[in-house]
Amino acid sequence: MSWARSPKAALIYPVALGLMWGAAFPKWGMAGLAWVVPGGLMLLGVLWPGSSFRLGYLCGFVTFLFSLSWLLCIPFPAGAAAGWVGLSAYLALYPAVWAWFCQRLLRGWSGPGRRGPAEGGVEAPSAWEQLLEGSWARRSLWALVIAAGWVAWEMAVGRMLSGFPWLPLGVTQYRLVPLVQVASVTGVYGVSFLVAWFSVSLAMAAWLLARKPEDRLSWLPELGLPLTAVLLVIMTGYGRIGRMEPVRGTLSVALVQPSIPQELIWDEREDEHRFEQLMELSRSALATRPQLLVWPEAALPAFTRANYDAITNLIAEHKVWMVFGADDAEARRTAAGEEEYDSFNAAFLFGPDGAYRTSYRKQRLVIFGEYVPWADWLPFLKHLTPITGSFKSGTGPVPFRLTEPEVDLGVLICFEDVFPHGAREHVRDRTDFLLNLTNNGWFGESAAQWQHAANAVFRAVENGVPLVRCTNNGLTCWIDAAGRMRQVFRDERSSEYGRGYLLVQLPVRRRDEGEVGSFYRRHGDLFGWGCVVVAVAGGLRGLRRGRQWSGTDV
Repeated sequence: MSWARSPKAALIYPVALGLMWGAAFPKWGMAGLAWVVPGGLMLLGVLWPGSSFRLGYLCGFVTFLFSLSWLLCIPFPAGAAAGWVGLSAYLALYPAVWAWFCQRLLRGWSGPGRRGPAEGGVEAPSAWEQLLEGSWARRSLWALVIAAGWVAWEMAVGRMLSGFPWLPLGVTQYRLVPLVQVASVTGVYGVSFLVAWFSVSLAMAAWLLARKPEDRLSWLPELGLPLTAVLLVIMTGYGRIGRMEPVRGTLSVALVQPSIPQELIWDEREDEHRFEQLMELSRSALATRPQLLVWPEAALPAFTRANYDAITNLIAEHKVWMVFGADDAEARRTAAGEEEYDSFNAAFLFGPDGAYRTSYRKQRLVIFGEYVPWADWLPFLKHLTPITGSFKSGTGPVPFRLTEPEVDLGVLICFEDVFPHGAREHVRDRTDFLLNLTNNGWFGESAAQWQHAANAVFRAVENGVPLVRCTNNGLTCWIDAAGRMRQVFRDERSSEYGRGYLLVQLPVRRRDEGEVGSFYRRHGDLFGWGCVVVAVAGGLRGLRRGRQWSGTDV
């Protein structure tokens, strides 16, 4: 391709690809673009041999700058800009490594290159030409291995440096309900794998057609396997939706969305006014006679004695169960014998008599939002965030059990619901639903709320239970076990970010159904770890054979 020789093309192509990738995520939601991006990223090493890592990094950097631009809404400009650029720069390393991986694997799986002009008089990457001229089986296996490599880097993102699995490729397809049912077995990574596999195969098919336009059917075999797999997954997904577990009744839940700007959450002078507004909203919600009242994370300004009395009196008056988020503290003795307190971001359960039942302490904390890493060694980092203290992590999941009606729920706080391997730990045999309390007021009216909710869709499918979201400013909603958003709160202006409450009738499962959930809930990331093994084995083979052909063209 002659245009690839232009220096401008080497800049424009990865930038355009990055913008397409970013636009595939909510709130832009152009999900079809996701089926093109991995193939386009793979071609970087074909079009510009030797530059795959650098250009893959540029593509990833543009992607994450675009997708995570909501970080700039944080009302702390210096820290917001530093976090936006720093996080995007870190995440871009992963697609860059994948683009390099594709190039190295291409060399190892194709054998020694042949120098010489390709069709049209343009020098072509000979290893690529060899792959295309070789057997269909070899090309198909190569596409499967690099699709497994895509899943491997997404698995790494979810675990390295405390993890940030916010934008896996599969999340772009959250509205394609039949397709996402595969997550009940594979987790979200199965959807990412299918999209990456199809995209790489599509890129090969398009190249073959451009190479021999007179042979109009040359591209069909490349798409045969991935297209068949996608169709089978969709058909199986329809079957799973039709076999949803029967329910024994419903639980009436009132979800309060106070829509408090983050600046007011930090302003102690607004505490009393905030609390009164919260109580007013709750009284309106309780007029609908729910069985469970829920407040989101960060709604309660301070857990003072006066606030405690007001809340418990409200609960006892209306005889309602209540879950709300608030700070918790625990005393401990230092080595010097002095008493200090550890703080926790927590959720509390109170019974209809106004008495405390149990609490859960958040385990996965937001870096620079709830703690400052390496603050003792790098004290300047404290200036990148408005927080003045740090939370401690909780020790494990705590089931919240309601009686009359008999309902069990697992609680997740904030972005804990974007971790597939973490969320499944909160689902037990008797769990009826997951409840997420979150505060996205940091990010104004941005795409963050939609991206967060799209991730939550997969936690419901993966674990085979509904997921309820009660948020400060969107999206307050509930998602059924098939990943369908059943109800989303909107105010009188039809805005998802406004103030009010949402009343939902939540189905609860029958107690005689045995073990709850799905294959993924019971066995975890077997598919994801399998992809890691395949990628590592394929990569080692490629590197070993690639050394034999060192000095030849890619």
